[in-house]
Amino acid sequence: MKGRIATLMVHTSPLEQAGTGDAGGMNIYVVENALKMAQAGVEVDIFTRANKPGLPDSVKLADGVTVRHLEAGPFGSLSKEEIPSQIGALTSAFMHFHDGKVENYYDIIHSHYWISGQLGWMIAERTGIPLVHTMHTMAKVKNLNLAEGEKPEPLTRAVGEEQVVQAASALIANTDAEAASLVSLYDACPDNVHVVTPGVDLQRFTPGHGKSAAREKLSIAPDALMLTFVGRIQPHKGPEVLVRAIAEMVSHSPHLRAKLALVIMGGASGGSFDEPMRLKGLSEFLGIADIVHFMPPAPREELPDWYRASDLVCVPSYSESFGLVALEAQACGTPVVASAVGGLRTAIADGISGSLVDGHDPKAWSAVLSRLLAEPQRRINLSLGAIDHASHFGWESTARRTLDVYDEVISKPKGKTLWVAQ
Repeated sequence: MKGRIATLMVHTSPLEQAGTGDAGGMNIYVVENALKMAQAGVEVDIFTRANKPGLPDSVKLADGVTVRHLEAGPFGSLSKEEIPSQIGALTSAFMHFHDGKVENYYDIIHSHYWISGQLGWMIAERTGIPLVHTMHTMAKVKNLNLAEGEKPEPLTRAVGEEQVVQAASALIANTDAEAASLVSLYDACPDNVHVVTPGVDLQRFTPGHGKSAAREKLSIAPDALMLTFVGRIQPHKGPEVLVRAIAEMVSHSPHLRAKLALVIMGGASGGSFDEPMRLKGLSEFLGIADIVHFMPPAPREELPDWYRASDLVCVPSYSESFGLVALEAQACGTPVVASAVGGLRTAIADGISGSLVDGHDPKAWSAVLSRLLAEPQRRINLSLGAIDHASHFGWESTARRTLDVYDEVISKPKGKTLWVAQ
């Protein structure tokens, strides 16, 4: 298609640093997909909520990709959970912008995450523009896989997601597993669900000059045994699993302590702003504070070197719609050890590009990590498999498949097909 898309992601901005607050893989997904669609001749406007005063009305990311700020609610004082209260204000702000445009200015509204889906639903009803929605995470899936002590997602979110599922002309899932959850847990019409696998920037995330060069650049000891976690520091991402697994490892193999390093790279997220301090306290309690190193999120241009410098990248999440970190690490030639959940089963080729671990028992994780660290030749084989596996996931393919979904939606006759769950 050749047209113009209105992309909605109101609870977080594509301009924010991924890995802290509410900015994560979704931010990267939206921007990378938009850039590739623009290269194919489609203009993309990304609408987000202005969360601070003085922001410009629009910011041009690249030719054909513009971030547009909608003012709604007090600047900077609303949590993600409070933003649904501003759906009316956000709808009004969008409609004021849209009313000044020619008829059929946008061909598709594409919303990301359920809050933006609610906004997209309101806009679609007022304008007649078809709504395409990508969940990224789902309350019902998350609540089936909570970390110990983690607060469940509220019923209001699950109900809001159900409403968006019914309102959307098409739903985009990251994997077959996510598509199945949309049908089984949310009564989505199977004909409306399309699988579009996310990608990785294969020009940025590469093996580069290898581990030694990356370690020299980052001042990391060449003989260190380095495990790395990259992401928002919250219970659902599972960093505590790694801290406890490291404690198990040095308990059973004290000789590892001199070389072992766990890097936890990321910032506090959502309602878990005390989580980094809690994990630091846990590390001290377990006697491994000298091994666990907390780092702020690395800028995108520096992140590949951190992946390259690592012996293993660990993704111990309790649920993941996909897991872009896993794909980025593999593209850099680093094997990944991850939970055998959700999209991680697609992002990682078990036994070929990394290892999938059933459950979140620190002893099980310790056993897997210890075995891989003790087998350098196996890690080399996994590294080669990781590069090959990641090479099949480019953003060009993601954008092309997304545009195919748009074309299918636009070509549909007006009106909805009635889907009755059996």
